[in-house]
Amino acid sequence: MKTQTTITGTQIHSAIYGFGVIGALIYFIQHAQTLWTGILGIIEAIFWPAVLVYKLFEYLHI
Repeated sequence: MKTQTTITGTQIHSAIYGFGVIGALIYFIQHAQTLWTGILGIIEAIFWPAVLVYKLFEYLHI
């Protein structure tokens, strides 16, 4: 019996997003001056792609 495998490419996008989050986390944690700015940095690292896309759409007037 032969099995068929379909690759959708979501794994690659997840890896790229994961590297972006890790890089942003390192950046925001390094620049944090207090505990609260560090916590805010963690939140920013998770949501920065959404903000980036929002700003891009805002710039393109979409």
